[in-house]
Amino acid sequence: MKPRTSREGTAPAPGRGRRIPALLLQTLLVVALAVPAGIAIAPAFLGHDSSSDASQTAPPWQQIPATLSHPGNSSGAVGPLSVSAPVPAGAALAAQLNKTLKPDGAGTFTGIVQDAATGQVLFDRAADEARVPASNMKLLTAGAALRVLGPERRFSTRVLAGPTPGSVVLAGGGDVLLGAGESAPGAVLGRAGLTTLAKATIDALKAGGVTGPVTVLLDDSLFSGPSLSQAWSPEDVAAGEMAPLYPLALNSARFDPAKTTGPRPQDAAMTAAEVFAARLTAAAEAGGLSVAPGVARGRPGDAPEGGHAKVLAEVQSATVGQQVDLMLQTSDNYLAEVMGRMAALGVGRPGSSDDAIAVVLQQVQDMGVPTDSLRAADVSGLALANRVSARQLTDVVRAMTSGTDPRLRAALSGFPVAGLTGTLGDRYTDAASAAGAGLVRAKTGTLNTVIALSGSVVDADGRLLVFSFVGNGLTPGAANKAALDRSAAVLAGCGCR
Repeated sequence: MKPRTSREGTAPAPGRGRRIPALLLQTLLVVALAVPAGIAIAPAFLGHDSSSDASQTAPPWQQIPATLSHPGNSSGAVGPLSVSAPVPAGAALAAQLNKTLKPDGAGTFTGIVQDAATGQVLFDRAADEARVPASNMKLLTAGAALRVLGPERRFSTRVLAGPTPGSVVLAGGGDVLLGAGESAPGAVLGRAGLTTLAKATIDALKAGGVTGPVTVLLDDSLFSGPSLSQAWSPEDVAAGEMAPLYPLALNSARFDPAKTTGPRPQDAAMTAAEVFAARLTAAAEAGGLSVAPGVARGRPGDAPEGGHAKVLAEVQSATVGQQVDLMLQTSDNYLAEVMGRMAALGVGRPGSSDDAIAVVLQQVQDMGVPTDSLRAADVSGLALANRVSARQLTDVVRAMTSGTDPRLRAALSGFPVAGLTGTLGDRYTDAASAAGAGLVRAKTGTLNTVIALSGSVVDADGRLLVFSFVGNGLTPGAANKAALDRSAAVLAGCGCR
């Protein structure tokens, strides 16, 4: 049976033909990466200094620079925008959006555009109507994870001394981005490597005088409750949109880190443990030890003489901020659900799906976003039972760009950039939407009859706008992404009076 969902687009593969010229792509990437430098010190990211562009035909952030500089370089980065930029006139903006925000076939779009600095509503089309948000739900999860865990938090995968001499316990600590090889400190996916963990384990065993065969146990008891939600379609699980959730996995529960579609391991924890055992065997042979075949699940808390187990080796994940960025860039459902469960554990609740939902909703409310009409069946957006309004989505985006909680700023670099990165990497390439390329930064959302886009853009006058457009009841397979892209491009080009 055909799945109810359709996977979101990903960044183009290296070498794929594009209609944006290479120099322009480089330029847009510099601009796209430079703009968050201004966002990072929000709420000053409000408008540009109009005194500096009187002789220019376009504002500095929309011009091709004479040279390409590193975004962190003071000569190449766009500075904080000032409060002097004019706010678009609502009527003029609405007149343009009403031409572009139209469904291709059945269904309707709701939407809202706000000035990021003041919250002034510039466009409102049924913005309070609760709708299926698709993966825009991940914006709420990103905010909750950053607030609870903090952007610098890392998750540890440990090997503990087991309950019998020579036994070891591989204990999952929430890192589902493990790599099979050596740890890669500069990476997010694969930052912690099982080969590195295995070598350190053998070194510790040898130092402890272990000579007999080593046996491997798996402790994946960190999460509680069902590993799959009843809100998810079995067809979606079979297609690989989701898999049973565990507190450790390779490649975000993918068989191959280079392949982000297709079926996932149905026991990601055991898959990771078996790879660890194989790496441990190789390291043991080099160290004069041996490893017994097979991996068994150990009882939670297994330790010699009932005490606390000794930590033999440990590897640490990328930071929560980096993982949130990856989650938003790739729209990974599995990673989003794990982040929700880790946030639940972070406030002292069990790591179940229900607890993840409760904590995400509470954190969103604590951001100042009204949640009375919000309904959550998961925290990834895969479930069709979710209901979120466009206004609630822009409230979350505005909290990230212009709010008072600096922890939320960490999410901004994870927003896909139009025509360049993540799930917007292969969009904004036609004449109708190209004005938004490199300027629109937004989270995508796609199910068969649902499409959404929520994010921010600096308009032609230098004003930061936040927006959300949500389509429901749409014709499956119709060209509705184009309507969203054209509408966001309208905002980028707006000098609306």
